Amino acid sequence: MTTVEAINNANVTLIDVREPYELETEGFVPNAINIPLGDVPTRVEEIKAMAKPVVVFCRSGNRSGSAAQFLQANGLDEVFNGGGFQDVLDVLEK
Repeated sequence: MTTVEAINNANVTLIDVREPYELETEGFVPNAINIPLGDVPTRVEEIKAMAKPVVVFCRSGNRSGSAAQFLQANGLDEVFNGGGFQDVLDVLEK
């Protein structure tokens, strides 16, 4: 499955790893769950229980890349780095 296919998957869980204030100032993806990158390690089990695939994203793709690697290293197989939130929005709007 590609990242685009994951984003378009009916069962996808979208996780925005930006800080809450960034959603207010920069915009957000509808139906995405906000779990800031710093909170990901303490919420691994919660994330594992979410619908698959999981697509993580942030402002530019750097933090979401870290989150995806961390989740993969902790046993989550169907996780994808969606890049920046605008990238995810662009896919959803097509």
